Amino acid sequence: MEQSSPAEQQSNAQDQSPARPEDAGGPWAVTESLRLRRFLCYGSESATYSTRERALGPENALALMELVQAGRGQEVVEEVKRLSLEGKTVRPNPALFALAVCTQYSDAPAKQAAFRALQELCKAPGQLFTFIQYKKELKDGLRCGMWGRGLRRAVSDWYNGQDALSLAHTVTRCKHRAGWSHQDLFRLSHMKPANDSIELISKYVTKGWKVVQETYAEKESSEELLKVFAYLEAVEKAKHSTDEQEVVHLIEEHRLEREQILTNHLKSKEVWKALLKEMPVAALMRHLGKMTADKVLVPGSPEVAAVCERIQDDQALTKAKTHPFSILVASENYKRGHGKRGKRKWEPSRDIVHALDSAFCKSLSNVEPTGKRFVVGVDVSASLSSLALGSSVSTIAVAAAMSMVIARSEPEAEVLIFSEGAMVPCVISDDTSLIQVTAQLVQVLSAGTDCALPIEWASENDKTVDVFIIFTSNETQFGSTNPAEVLRTYREKTGVFSKLIVCGMATNGLSVADPDDRGMLDICGFDSRAVDIIRNFVLDVI
Repeated sequence: MEQSSPAEQQSNAQDQSPARPEDAGGPWAVTESLRLRRFLCYGSESATYSTRERALGPENALALMELVQAGRGQEVVEEVKRLSLEGKTVRPNPALFALAVCTQYSDAPAKQAAFRALQELCKAPGQLFTFIQYKKELKDGLRCGMWGRGLRRAVSDWYNGQDALSLAHTVTRCKHRAGWSHQDLFRLSHMKPANDSIELISKYVTKGWKVVQETYAEKESSEELLKVFAYLEAVEKAKHSTDEQEVVHLIEEHRLEREQILTNHLKSKEVWKALLKEMPVAALMRHLGKMTADKVLVPGSPEVAAVCERIQDDQALTKAKTHPFSILVASENYKRGHGKRGKRKWEPSRDIVHALDSAFCKSLSNVEPTGKRFVVGVDVSASLSSLALGSSVSTIAVAAAMSMVIARSEPEAEVLIFSEGAMVPCVISDDTSLIQVTAQLVQVLSAGTDCALPIEWASENDKTVDVFIIFTSNETQFGSTNPAEVLRTYREKTGVFSKLIVCGMATNGLSVADPDDRGMLDICGFDSRAVDIIRNFVLDVI
């Protein structure tokens, strides 16, 4: 888990400040502001995070709608900005939906604040397109206008506020999404370009490359405009060239990316080798299987050596804040030797497998502690061989990896292997490997899942615990006692406001968490977002 930043500490302090009348109900009450933060974080107001993403609408954002309708839209916008800029929104769309809602009501200050926030929060065109689509859907539902002065200005400012060369990259890399394109937005916003370079890009988007050539080829131009012209010319040449070497040269000279290259060219090994040189590490790990299957990565080749070096690079891992779980997903998917549907197959490279294992171990040291006291319970009452929903990784690998992450990063953490009537410690030291942790979990003690057992164990052994995390692949059942009731009893006994997280890694539905208790959370499936949600929950963000 990561270190709490000053902003997180401020958030914690805010949660401990005197509550509004509607927030009354004790330290574990589920408040309106908490429901809003949950929605902004993962798209649901409930105490359940599911890896299965659902469509957003007013019906599943009741706290948001109530706050905006009560004239508190500016507060909503500030919360959206705070959580988004601090990296707490694990799904970007709920924040965009909230901004769209704030712009649909007559609260002028909230409207203006929401439009201004677009410049900060929409880092990629896909996010802007998604915001516009939400505006359209809300317009139909709320029977109100859409392309007013405020939206036109916000869209124009988004384009005009960018560096011209960056904008040229943006409009050629992601051309359309959610039913909208740059051409639509330039036209509907009546955008007036802020300078000559952006005017060139506007003409390119709305009228095409031929018109740009006719207008600017012989025209005396500034240095910036010449750079933009040359970049767009390179993109166009890459689209129409039939010469593989010319495409490779354009990629290397102008740092073109995969999204700017035609599908036919992506069948070329040489093109992929050129793309590989500047490919971000996260994208690189996603495409390892394809590049191995297509013989771009051949055992003993310079490309394999370069890939292995980049994957294990300490500085790159630290700079990218790559979490061990993300590397685990890449590693397990690569080791499998085939794609999700089994159509693409490859023989995993031993060097790449070793590099991924090494990167996983190195990235453990980048996980900063929360400073909380943990008990991790891994339920082994049934086989952990099924796949975790949302990540296509075996549940035993998820449980082993997350146990390692918590045990290695938190100063006070105990990992228990349990099933009904049995509880044994899982030994994890600084030298313990993922394989060794996994081996300890490959044991079925007895049948029956009882999520209350780790809490009862802590109570019987006088352990002081801030957070209980349970990993199970079963449909959870209550034993002789309800886990929520056992947790409340434990709180009363110790005076510690302990939290409970139950991760049902292979299920779409859990009902362990008490919906009226902010200290309980259910996770259905398990993906990289779940890692961030656990952190947010532990640190009282949600």
